Amino acid sequence: MSSACAANGSVGRPAEAAAVAQGSSLSRDFAMAHSIASAVDDLGGRTFFVGGCVRDRLMGWAPKDLDIEVHGVSPSQLKQLLWGFGHCSERGAGFGILALDGYGLDIAQPRRESATGLRHQDLDVVVDPFIGTRAAALRRDFTINALMEDVLTGEIVDHFGGREDLSRGMLRHVDSVTFAEDPLRVLRGAQFAARFGFEIAPLTRDLCRGVDLSFLSPERVLGELEKALLSAGHPSVFFEELASMDQLGVWFPELAALRGVPQPPEHHPEGDVWAHTMLVLDQAACLRDGASWPLAFMMSALAHDFGKASTTTERDGHLHAYGHEEAGVPVAHRFVRRLTRERKLAAYVENMVLLHMRPNALVARNSRARSFSHLFDESVAPSDLLLLAKADHLGRTGAAAGGYDEIERSLADRLVAFEQLMALPYVAGSDLIAAGLVPGPSFSQVLDYAHKLRLAGIPKDEALRQTLGFARSLK
Repeated sequence: MSSACAANGSVGRPAEAAAVAQGSSLSRDFAMAHSIASAVDDLGGRTFFVGGCVRDRLMGWAPKDLDIEVHGVSPSQLKQLLWGFGHCSERGAGFGILALDGYGLDIAQPRRESATGLRHQDLDVVVDPFIGTRAAALRRDFTINALMEDVLTGEIVDHFGGREDLSRGMLRHVDSVTFAEDPLRVLRGAQFAARFGFEIAPLTRDLCRGVDLSFLSPERVLGELEKALLSAGHPSVFFEELASMDQLGVWFPELAALRGVPQPPEHHPEGDVWAHTMLVLDQAACLRDGASWPLAFMMSALAHDFGKASTTTERDGHLHAYGHEEAGVPVAHRFVRRLTRERKLAAYVENMVLLHMRPNALVARNSRARSFSHLFDESVAPSDLLLLAKADHLGRTGAAAGGYDEIERSLADRLVAFEQLMALPYVAGSDLIAAGLVPGPSFSQVLDYAHKLRLAGIPKDEALRQTLGFARSLK
């Protein structure tokens, strides 16, 4: 692994102080949780913080949201109680999760679940507030997420050794039967390992190998991928873990195809294309906060060398991957579209894959300003493209990754010059119409010509004269 940015963390703080630090919304949720817990206590029940908020508090992190679970009162009692605090509604059809308008607090009761099919929604769910804390926690995925904290007393209820696993940095499943009922838990385990730097227990990893991921929805897969790409200091761990479980093939076959694809050792001493991609991904994680679209940027880093799987050949004892940028575009398209129908995301990634080699290559050739202007003009996000070029260069080992400072300064200067050029007055469609040109079939061709003059740095008055001349030549 590379020496990429460490995962974010914070000094340990009590849950309430952490909630206040997150802002007024979470502070209000925390106060409401206490109010609900007090009312439940009056009825003889107990209320617990559950899931990630307990785990995060024990890890010293401020929770992002709060979930509570109410025991010992009937569903009708709970709803009546909640209506005393405001408008009560139900979230998550079929799962009995309640909410109060104006609060981000998820309010649930213990439930029994059994799989009736292979999809996530194929579950038979029965709310049972009286099954006890152990049975309620049994349906959780990992022991570190099965921890419960009494809202009023702060008592930690830990039936499955979650606190010990937290201290050991271990991801261990709670129950082998309930764990496999939701295939998403395989991806959750991988993204937790990437985000927290935890190790997946051998028995849990073995269990993950036998889970069928093909029935997951693209939306759920993308959700876990997004957490790994945007929240982990080393996103590569997510994919390394999936590879160790033999779970790349269903959702990430393009990545699986990179394993074992050789690279010239003089340029890539780190090894095959897979190893390089993982290093680039971790380098990109250090740069993602500076990107205009962090998720698309990280997906571009992941996909940038997809084309090498089909273009890598050996000639005269030397390895080459000529044209891998162009070959990677349709592969990247399939990869993104498998996960989402968001066209702008696919277009961004395809554009970055196509252009990722050119910034550094232009510097190496000492190309003229016009070449850089055309590159930046073709790019959907020029500043992001330079970040990807940097990650690509640094995603290697040894001397091959060194000496980028001068290249980076040169590219930054070229981008500033391009932005200054684009800020100058230029010939627009309205200028052509004002000069007497009537829009027609060739109007877009004339606009393209005007744009080329703009990229060449031709002053507006002269560019207008030349463009009108070009328009007349088309008649």
